[in-house]
Amino acid sequence: MLPFYVLLMSFLLSSGIIYLLGKKIDWVLAGRISLSIMLLFTAMGHFIFISGMSKMLPGFIPAKEVVIYLTGLMEIAAAIGIHIARFRKLTGILLIVFFIMILPANIKASLENLDYKTGINDGPGLSYLWFRIPFQCLLVGWAYCFVVRKR
Repeated sequence: MLPFYVLLMSFLLSSGIIYLLGKKIDWVLAGRISLSIMLLFTAMGHFIFISGMSKMLPGFIPAKEVVIYLTGLMEIAAAIGIHIARFRKLTGILLIVFFIMILPANIKASLENLDYKTGINDGPGLSYLWFRIPFQCLLVGWAYCFVVRKR
């Protein structure tokens, strides 16, 4: 839920700063900035909560901790890539794929009541999906609108 607040608050803040600097809001730029901030925020979790996040992955995935580190690095790369015009569209498309691919891990964590921070099965459970699934849809739409779509 925290990434949702980071996304929205950074969108409002970046919109305000862009307006103050140029007397006009560039909504697309504000959307990219806020997505970058959210990606950097969530990437931190991949380096702090490695054990708990590893438990979110399905059993058939080998080297779970390496996967967690790599996905954190991918989020950092995406946070940068969406601001480089040459890589923007490809980065946005890959982000959409990424957002879709991580949903099963979140579903697994909810089914097992896993708290990704502690790695203990005392998390919010299925009720979390009522928030997480719409949030994943929002992220897909956000990446499309502010990164992939041509203006």
